[in-house]
Amino acid sequence: MSSGPSLQHYENEKAKKVAIVGAGLVGALNACFFAKRGFQVEVYEARKDIRTAKDVRGRSINLALSYRGRQALKAVGMEDQVVFKGIPMNARMIHSLSGRKSSLPYGKKGQYILSVDRANLNRELLNAASEYPNVKLNFEEKLQHYSLEKGSLTFIRPEGSFEVSHDLVVGCDGAFSTVRRQFMRQPRFDYSHVYIPHGYKELTMPPRNGDFAMEPNFLHIWPRNTFMMIALPNLDKSFTCTLFMPFEDFEKLTTGDEVLQFFKKYFPDSIPLIGIESLKQDYFRLPAQAMISVKCSTYHIGAKCVLMGDAAHAVVPFYGQGMNAGFEDCIVFDELMDQLHNDLSKCLPEFTRLRVPDDHAIGDLAMYNYVEMRERVNSKWFIFRKYVDTFLHFCMPKTIVPLYTMVTFSRIRYHEVIKQHKWQCKVINSILFVMGVSATITGAVLLFHYLPKSPHLLVLQNWNYSFK
Repeated sequence: MSSGPSLQHYENEKAKKVAIVGAGLVGALNACFFAKRGFQVEVYEARKDIRTAKDVRGRSINLALSYRGRQALKAVGMEDQVVFKGIPMNARMIHSLSGRKSSLPYGKKGQYILSVDRANLNRELLNAASEYPNVKLNFEEKLQHYSLEKGSLTFIRPEGSFEVSHDLVVGCDGAFSTVRRQFMRQPRFDYSHVYIPHGYKELTMPPRNGDFAMEPNFLHIWPRNTFMMIALPNLDKSFTCTLFMPFEDFEKLTTGDEVLQFFKKYFPDSIPLIGIESLKQDYFRLPAQAMISVKCSTYHIGAKCVLMGDAAHAVVPFYGQGMNAGFEDCIVFDELMDQLHNDLSKCLPEFTRLRVPDDHAIGDLAMYNYVEMRERVNSKWFIFRKYVDTFLHFCMPKTIVPLYTMVTFSRIRYHEVIKQHKWQCKVINSILFVMGVSATITGAVLLFHYLPKSPHLLVLQNWNYSFK
């Protein structure tokens, strides 16, 4: 952090104690936001400190950082250092079955998303949080129970269990949140989770002759209708390839030779880039991992507890918005604290009111985008519509904005993005329909006047003139 952390104290306010459960991406960023505001912050994490641990366990899908996440990082003075360690991706690079490659830009010239490493970003955020004198980071302390009635948190660590109490508890402990269990006991709390029937496996495409094996400034996609593979670039000039596929298809591949034959059939151009032996080893290193979508409402209990990130709204990774939506939680809450003068009794219910419809919307959009990535990008009509959207956006930048642009390169609320997209689809489809009808009529008129006259056409012409 270039200028070092600064504390924002409000007049006559006693510094409150905030417990953040979970030191992942959203928890660590939240620690910075609350610390800047002058709160006494304690972060509790069940795992070892990722900054010193020899083996880092957990999800390793590369992340796509976009505008919403960058705005949150900017608010705590971290945008530049994170962007410096990211790799810009300007477009999707589509790999056909024949090996032909074609690109689909994400937005206007200069608009891009960033490929960032999850573990490295988490380290950066924890380092930033630890620079604040009013932040204490606690590792290998797992939340066992949260009692709303007593206002206490019970943690267990190698030496035994202990109990603490805080003015505010922020649950950032992931899709299987322990903090959220307390919410399950509350009346009128809605909760649902869905495991999609597809899983994922990660493979590594190493550097080639000291450089990237493929074009680095793209998100590479091999769309195969019911499944797909993607590849994101890393700073060490490797690519992380992720194969998304129904579990039943993963289960059919039980030997290295079967995996090789499968890749020869569906991803032949990737084999020499990954390497035959590496492909066989990577494929069987771990079982296919599951993906879950979580929705709930509300996100708060009184003025005592609030959920953020995956604890409130885990989404599947196909829009690259899971981290960005979690980071946006942090900045939305911070903006509310400004507007409502740190009054938690007002901020928490307002946070729920604002974020629930938006987070449910991005959950739906992420599901939709999987179908788009694995199937629709193969469609000529889909590609044509992308160019139509881009052209109309160029002509009417404030009226027509492509769906992906609204989601990725703006902070338009997610649920408003869906409304705007539906309206735009009606308008664009109407324009295309009128153009199609006009072209048909024009073609018919030209045909009518310039084809050699047959007796039937002469009769029609005479009938037409009788009405003039």
